[in-house]
Amino acid sequence: MSVQTREIKSFFFSQYFSDGLRISTGLLLPAVLFAQFGMLQTGITLSLGAACMSVIDNPGPVIHKRNAMLIGNALMFMVIVVTGYARLNLWTLGAEVTLLSFLFSFLVIYGNRAAAIGTAGLLAMIFVMDKAIPRPDIFQNALTVLSGGIWYMLMSLVFFGIRPYRAAQQALGENISDIVDFLRIKADFYLPETSIEDNYRKLVSKQIQVSQHQDAVRELLFKSRLVVKESTNYSRMLVLTFVDLVDLFEQIMATHYDYSHMREQFAKTTILEDIGHLLHRMANELDNIGYAVLSNTSYRSIDNFNAELEELKAKMDAISADEHTGSVLVLKKVLINLRDLNHKIISIHRYHKIRSSKKQRIEKTPEVEYDKFVAHQDFSPRLLLDNLTLKSTTFRFALRVSLVCLTGFIITKSSALLHLINAITGHKIAFGQHSYWVILTIIVIIKPAFSLSKQRNYQRLIGTIVGGAVGVAILTFVHNDNVQFIFLAVLMIGAYSFVRVNYVISIILMTPYVLILFRFLGVGHINIAEERIVDTIIGSVIALAANYFIFPTWESDQVKQSLHEVLTSNVNYLVKIAESITGIPVSVTEYKLARKDVYIKSANLSAAFERMTSEPKTKQRKSKDVHKFVVLNHILSSYVATMASAISGKGIQRSSGENLKLIKRSIVILNDAAKKLGGKAIEFSAEKLPTEQPEATPATADDNLIKEQLGFIHKISTDVAKISDSFLENAS
Repeated sequence: MSVQTREIKSFFFSQYFSDGLRISTGLLLPAVLFAQFGMLQTGITLSLGAACMSVIDNPGPVIHKRNAMLIGNALMFMVIVVTGYARLNLWTLGAEVTLLSFLFSFLVIYGNRAAAIGTAGLLAMIFVMDKAIPRPDIFQNALTVLSGGIWYMLMSLVFFGIRPYRAAQQALGENISDIVDFLRIKADFYLPETSIEDNYRKLVSKQIQVSQHQDAVRELLFKSRLVVKESTNYSRMLVLTFVDLVDLFEQIMATHYDYSHMREQFAKTTILEDIGHLLHRMANELDNIGYAVLSNTSYRSIDNFNAELEELKAKMDAISADEHTGSVLVLKKVLINLRDLNHKIISIHRYHKIRSSKKQRIEKTPEVEYDKFVAHQDFSPRLLLDNLTLKSTTFRFALRVSLVCLTGFIITKSSALLHLINAITGHKIAFGQHSYWVILTIIVIIKPAFSLSKQRNYQRLIGTIVGGAVGVAILTFVHNDNVQFIFLAVLMIGAYSFVRVNYVISIILMTPYVLILFRFLGVGHINIAEERIVDTIIGSVIALAANYFIFPTWESDQVKQSLHEVLTSNVNYLVKIAESITGIPVSVTEYKLARKDVYIKSANLSAAFERMTSEPKTKQRKSKDVHKFVVLNHILSSYVATMASAISGKGIQRSSGENLKLIKRSIVILNDAAKKLGGKAIEFSAEKLPTEQPEATPATADDNLIKEQLGFIHKISTDVAKISDSFLENAS
């Protein structure tokens, strides 16, 4: 199967296509069914309710979806009733737009799903604000929209009830694909034609995606009692595969070396190219397993890397015999990592192979407190009250959205702007008939961070203009109603399938389906296309200007927190290692929790740096220092992970006092740097040591290896502290 064919098939098996199919069905079915009875307008109203609920239907445990959609339906009903009466007076409607925009945007303080509920409420207000509903029909209209919302909620719950494991399986398969890409980037470090600096950038960017998707899988698996508690092969396969997948990712993360020095040292040999090519083949094997998981098909492993690993060992032994090459200890470490990686791939394949077997059973999952591995949102009112200050980025964001929506509302109701647009274009544009498009554009584009708003702005503009041209072409050359409806259905499925994958493509597909929909409602397509493009441009300009001038939030002002958080998480990970080598028992769960925190905080820092580089140059302060910090943090995390994987799960083991001094120095250095950046120190002192110290014994091979690794950690910790000081000097 070719790479392109695999990618296309993977998309159709993915949760993105499933989401697109489900959302399109929920939106289209009411309109199509009621149209058969001559009640198209009622069907469209029902579809509006379904559209609002589809915003809340994000990936996650089914019980969370259900609760969120129940709240969303109740909120939507109240908003529609209030808007129905508020629109009778322009001043009242303007006040409602301002107030609800603030309140619903402020819900982001309670997490992504609460933010989605707020967006659903805003959509309900926007869809109704320009709709001429007689006063007696306001409640009836609200009930009709509510019925559409309930219909979508029930359809979605039934959809997931039929195949309860499928969403988790899709997310797991996609996460395997992410890690495959990460492994390939790592493999490229061994190839001489690869730029090390450019490859680091790719690695950091991909780490963000891996971390985000791992969080999504954790949500689906560990917050679902059905998956964690059930004893079927299927549920055990999902949980154990993910556990091994995270361990495998740690193994890949831990394989960090001085690649420039390795290239110089082994330039006369082909050993590094051999390692790189073998890693690429392992990535291909893992990719095949990921595709089988995603597509829910069987896969028989055809690659056995044991022979190649032995051949690689023989080449390393031959290089070791060459006196001019120097020490090959680093190559032996690489070989150990390759063997561990191969073992993990075999283990993941084995789980998948016997998942559907009636004769074989996957061993019972160990009793792990999975609940500790997922974040739990705080919904207390105190969180909201604590953020009612201009120091809060969430409060500033909500205030910005409120003021911008009010500005958009005033502009769309201004006849002077209509005359100006008509004068510029030279002909009459039906601006204002669907003025809610301006506010809708603002709501979709404006984000807490400038870089995200800027990116979404360009994507929305390009998608609307290109999609408008595609829509006009379809309506101009295709006159058969049935063919137009087929276009509408296909475009709708595509638009909602790509909304989380590629927003530009999503809007390119969404715009023509909206134009075709208005064509069925009897509205001219040229005028509608012009109005939609003009409204989008106006909304985009307002949103972008607002993010720059109205209570702006720049990453340079926020990144300090990410820096001290990632330092604190690394210190916590080091403390677990320190406790182990001093004889204090540390469970595997404690190690994994510390590891998870390091990877999440590192991904957050990398994401913050990427957002910083997308901001205006005048606002990018200390970006070079932050970039150096990101790279050094990646190296530090890799060294710590290497050591943690070497000693975790081996029970109580005591190391030499010299090793203890080394790790304590590193902890002190990183703690001091974290405190200077405004963070908290994690204390580790000799008081934690057992009262009975072991008698002095000759250093073992393990002791020497630990000493070498701790030496690396101490050196990088010192470099991290120096760049932290440089960051603070430049910031002052």
